[in-house]
Amino acid sequence: MRFRHAIHIASENFSSVFKLLLYRLFTMAIFGSLCYVILTLGLSAITESAEVATLKELVTTFLHAIVTGQTEVLAGLPLQFRDAFTALLKLIAFNTPSIIGCVIGLIVMYLLSRFVNGLALFAVANVVNDRMSTYSRTAFSQSYFKSIGKAALYQLIYVPLCFVYDALMLAACWFFFFYAPSFMPSWGFLTVIIAVSLTLTAIVALEALKMTLISAWIPAVVTDRDSITHAFRASVRDGKSFGARYASFLAAIYLIIAVNVLFAVATVGSSLLLTVPLSYIFLLALQFVNYYLGSGKKYFVTKNSIADATELLP
Repeated sequence: MRFRHAIHIASENFSSVFKLLLYRLFTMAIFGSLCYVILTLGLSAITESAEVATLKELVTTFLHAIVTGQTEVLAGLPLQFRDAFTALLKLIAFNTPSIIGCVIGLIVMYLLSRFVNGLALFAVANVVNDRMSTYSRTAFSQSYFKSIGKAALYQLIYVPLCFVYDALMLAACWFFFFYAPSFMPSWGFLTVIIAVSLTLTAIVALEALKMTLISAWIPAVVTDRDSITHAFRASVRDGKSFGARYASFLAAIYLIIAVNVLFAVATVGSSLLLTVPLSYIFLLALQFVNYYLGSGKKYFVTKNSIADATELLP
């Protein structure tokens, strides 16, 4: 029931997809430009160096020699490539401080982009809640500016915590992909497939765990006007229907992956402009469904359909 209701509620708020899309395209253009500036300033000493120019020239010479069959040229290229790579590595080592600064700058831009995009997602959460509680249609802009204070505080806590959690998740996935196969029999390409499957399973399982732990965070703030910190603690400690909530998020993530991949392949990626923001709204709807059911509140599924906790399956 949770899953089915979340799909209906996401479709009821489909108009928010386009607003969220425009917002994300705008922020992508801004932060993409800033990242380009950081990369240009931080790596110009390397990208515009004679060492890189020499390496590009050697690659061109290599390709031309293969096409024209100049075996005498090919014979002398390995030594030239070795010297060029050695010179490039020395240049990189000399510019290590610039590279570190560039990496730090990109991380800061990434965190800022998540913060800014999260403000819009919090606004959509208000829109979804108004639709579920009173079946009213709230303007995105109105919701955005009305909730920007709480949204900013929420993001100040959520973004760093999520960054640390994602880093630990990547470390776990690194283990599954690179080290787990060493404990399995050597089955060639089948071992690689198993490693990829284990890695994807770990990503989905850990992401579902994160979403289950914080599933009541935004709904508690938006629905019951709870404080950001108290709602976070209550959400993490909430063990009620944990298994059902975890299963719903697990199934939701797999569905989102399947839908986005299928539509991306079928439309050469163009459908991602709609399916990606719709995925965020669907996950928000699932959070609110879990919260409403857990707190015993009634909510609108559609205009003529109202649900409450008594419908919750055991």
